[in-house]
Amino acid sequence: MMNITPIVKQLLIINILFFVGTLVVGEPAYQILAMFFPENQGFHFWQPLSHMFMHGNFMHIFFNMFALYSFGSTLEHFWGEKKFLFFYISCGLGAVLVQTGVSYYYFNDAVSILESNGFQRTEILQLLNQGKINTQWQSLLTATEYQNFISSFATTMVGASGAVYGLLIAFAFMFPNAELGIMFIPVPVKAKYFVPVYMLLFDGFFGIFGNSLMGIDSGIAHFAHIGGAITGFLIMWYWKKNQFNDRRWN
Repeated sequence: MMNITPIVKQLLIINILFFVGTLVVGEPAYQILAMFFPENQGFHFWQPLSHMFMHGNFMHIFFNMFALYSFGSTLEHFWGEKKFLFFYISCGLGAVLVQTGVSYYYFNDAVSILESNGFQRTEILQLLNQGKINTQWQSLLTATEYQNFISSFATTMVGASGAVYGLLIAFAFMFPNAELGIMFIPVPVKAKYFVPVYMLLFDGFFGIFGNSLMGIDSGIAHFAHIGGAITGFLIMWYWKKNQFNDRRWN
């Protein structure tokens, strides 16, 4: 088993310190450091970065840190510290960008319907930022539209999952035939098969159809996972394409 590498070690320590801090401080820590919808008055400019070190519960941080250690140390060993840190942070920011973009789509879709029925955007935002709703909204929106509208504005985003998904993509790129031992599956699965199938089934399906088919919000930012994976894929594709010319990373 590969020894833990310097940046992975520091990331593990920072995430654990943040998690312990949130246990001590409680909800105020999430109000400051979790990622809010940009039009929510709780949003601050540092949250796209700080949310990556926040986690909702023990199992959340355990699985993310286990994946960071398992895949991150191998990648940092081959890439070096600077390249690995750049990749990790980029995937985390890409996760925020995609999840926020999807939230804006859901939010603005509902606002457009409300505006066509006489409501003003400023009025809607004012009520939402006061923690209030207008009961007429529910009669003008479908159940799914209303749920997406409210959750897009009010739900915060925490966790290193987006960055970790980028690491999964990078690992599959670099070691496609590496066999991964997966819980509940009795035989090893090659990385080039496991990573895309897992993301397609778990995050692709539930991200697009989860709420509408089940009528519940899982609390998992599936589009953030997809965003981290897409960012990781694009970076890996660019690096592979340019690895033999003067634009490669040294």
